[in-house]
Amino acid sequence: MNITAEDRNGKTLLFVREERLDANNSGDLKEYLKRLLEAEAKAVIIDLSMVSFIDSSGLGALLSGYKNANLHQGSLVLHGLQPRVQSMFELTRLQRVFDIYLSQQEALDHIEGGKHS
Repeated sequence: MNITAEDRNGKTLLFVREERLDANNSGDLKEYLKRLLEAEAKAVIIDLSMVSFIDSSGLGALLSGYKNANLHQGSLVLHGLQPRVQSMFELTRLQRVFDIYLSQQEALDHIEGGKHS
């Protein structure tokens, strides 16, 4: 799976550089997030702007990351969802669980305004 990470003033920007987030690669994302959060990352912002398709496995990987972030007193937010991906979040009502932002700056502002600044 093509994932890159960037530190921005103590916040981790995670870029998922895949068109699909599904059963073929969601395990990689789940494991990556687990290791990242165990390594003391407290604020993770995931850029999904390149992902045009997500299935239940992809949603599960993100949900696992969200739970791990909460377990480690951190936060995990999303941004850049394409319409089809946004529809999957709405269909499963996961938009009620995740903080989802249109832009990276909005996500950074949220994180910096929260308890993890």
